[in-house]
Amino acid sequence: MNNKTLQKICAELASALNGQKFGKIFSLSRFQTAIDFRLHGSRYLFISIEPTNPRIYLIERRLRELEKQTKNPAPFYLHLRKKLSNAVLQKLLKTENERILSFQFLAPDEVGREETYSLIIQLTGRSANLFLLDAGDFILDAARENSGEGQQIGSRFAPPFRDEEKRRETDEEIFPQHDFASLSASLDDFYLAKENEKIFQAKAQSARSKLKQETAKRAKLVKKLNQDLANHGDAAKWKRAGDLLLANLFNAVRQGETVLVTDFFDENVPVVEIEVEENLSLTEAAEKFFRRYTKARNAREEISKRLSILETEIEEMELQSELLEEAIETRDEEILAGLTGEKPKEILPKAKGKAIENFTGARRYTSTEGFEILVGKGSKDNDFLTFRVAKSNDLWLHAADYPGSHVIVKNPNRIEIPTKTLIEAAQIAAFFSKAKEQAKVAVHYTPRKFVNKPKGASLGLVSLASFKTILVEPKVS
Repeated sequence: MNNKTLQKICAELASALNGQKFGKIFSLSRFQTAIDFRLHGSRYLFISIEPTNPRIYLIERRLRELEKQTKNPAPFYLHLRKKLSNAVLQKLLKTENERILSFQFLAPDEVGREETYSLIIQLTGRSANLFLLDAGDFILDAARENSGEGQQIGSRFAPPFRDEEKRRETDEEIFPQHDFASLSASLDDFYLAKENEKIFQAKAQSARSKLKQETAKRAKLVKKLNQDLANHGDAAKWKRAGDLLLANLFNAVRQGETVLVTDFFDENVPVVEIEVEENLSLTEAAEKFFRRYTKARNAREEISKRLSILETEIEEMELQSELLEEAIETRDEEILAGLTGEKPKEILPKAKGKAIENFTGARRYTSTEGFEILVGKGSKDNDFLTFRVAKSNDLWLHAADYPGSHVIVKNPNRIEIPTKTLIEAAQIAAFFSKAKEQAKVAVHYTPRKFVNKPKGASLGLVSLASFKTILVEPKVS
């Protein structure tokens, strides 16, 4: 907030606040506070001494909203409330060529006598601060600990030191008011949008990091399992070694730790070498190979199952990543909330009758055989369509392995969906997916009763208990 903008805000605040009583303090964060001057229209004085964005203006908020945001006040604000409770603002001044405002109050003390205090709002970047001054301009308390002459408790207040070059006016312009009723309203709108963007980007980055970490963790486990599999060796190799030793118990030739045996299982009957510990008999060595065979076989079965699960999870993570980027692009905060583990808003409202009949979150088509086909427009609409609008015997379709719309073929008569209608619905599901540019797309289909919503899953994500797949060309008839 530059000097010219602050000068205009000062005039706006003086017009609204002079003669008003100092009321409740809302400590919104470490650097942000709102003060109730008992203005009409639910308006409050907002002050931020955040080093990167120090600012002051009037905001319009509901009391409940401020109370919900309020944190435990720092000692400075408790001191401020004690000294300025019911104090009347006498004058509001701006220090020339400085981003500093002085609120001068007349406040009753414990015995009814009136005392003079000043609240200094210093909006000077890294040295931004709030100071409470007595009648002699000595600092009684400060919101932050500043260094420098005139900036410490007990000293007479003075603006923070700056070079004369930095004090000179620049070609700064007043912040545009646009079509707002006041400059405060314009500033509030600008900074709210900026703060929301900052929060949104933080959530987006958090979601990206979370998915990246989860994917990397699974990829690391896949690598470890493959290494374990390699360490166990080839089960067939161990079994063959054991069989050859047993088949050559009486004609094997031992040369130290090498045993020469005839491979009767090969049509060429070659002589092969098998490494065997010198202190083991051929029978004991064969048993050892069979134990290794059993261990390797069982490990392969178990590790293969785990690898299959991990592969599915990694594919789901990749789908979630695509869904996340789509959510960031479309500014869908509900999907972000789901991916970052926040408590989502009510995703699936309990709707009946007219609410379902009037559902506008789906595109509507009719197959050549007269079946109604509904296509979700967004992630939230997909969930509502699948779990509120669709009945258990309706047909559900979705492009395999790609983000896309949920598609429902209404089946009120509970009959088998004709093949032609199935193909048309699958083509629509392929068209309204990320795979629409491909020549052919695999589409999963199943009765709605086999579609489930996993606990904690993001909007649009489901699991299928049973399904079939059809390959179609993406198009809308």
